[in-house]
This record gives sequence, C-alpha cells and structure tokens, in this order.
Amino acid sequence: MQLKYEQKDIANIAQKIVQESNSKTIAFYGAMGAGKTTLIKAIVKALGSADEVSSPTFGLVNEYHSKNGQVLAYHFDFYRLDDEMEALDMGIEEYFYSHQWIFMEWPEKIPSLLPENITKLKIEILDATTREISWD
Repeated sequence: MQLKYEQKDIANIAQKIVQESNSKTIAFYGAMGAGKTTLIKAIVKALGSADEVSSPTFGLVNEYHSKNGQVLAYHFDFYRLDDEMEALDMGIEEYFYSHQWIFMEWPEKIPSLLPENITKLKIEILDATTREISWD
C-alpha cells in the first residue's frame, strides 16, 4: 500500500493503517522529522485511546490504554540505543508476545530482534506539508 497525505488527512490514514495492517506490530521507518510520532498519535487515537501520545525517547517505551483502562498499545523509540542488548535488557521480547499493538520508531537499531510477522511502514518527506507512506 502506498499513499500520499497531509496533516489534515492523518485521521483517515491512521484508520486505514489500523484496518489494513497485516500485523499489530508496526515498525516505522523515516527520517528525523518525517512524522512518525504524529502518525502513531493518530493511530492510537483511532484505536480508541484518550491517552496523550508523545515520543518515548528517554524512557524507551510508553504504554497507552483503552478507555476502560486495559493496555491497548506500546510505543517504542529506539533512537538512543547504543546496541540491541539494551532492548533485550528492557524485555523487548516480552512486549512482542503481549498480543497488544506495538509501534516502533527507529527499528533499524534492533534489526536482529524484530519479529518476522511485522508491518514495515516507511514515511517519506515529499515537501514541508506532504508525506508518502508505504507499508507491506
């Protein structure tokens, strides 16, 4: 799937990703400033969470809940990892087997730890307001 979008379209794009993703584990690839966190925020909202979404840059993982308090999704930002052992030390594999939605920014930092059955979503900056996403 390949789509172009602007900020005004993001809620529709998020809904499309939720409906059409082959996996609840999504790896987000894109340059700094491409809009990975912004898109994850829209997806979490589309899933029904009222939690405030922000990049977990310093804590590595944020947890989002449904309106009834159940865990809905985990959001990882691996940008600051020095090596894959840090992800193993935090128990990344347990999260992968949680059966919850998992959103990963900078998954290229943990290539050998990524499960086989994930959706790889790429965001490309076309101009200041337009992005193109593709996923498998």
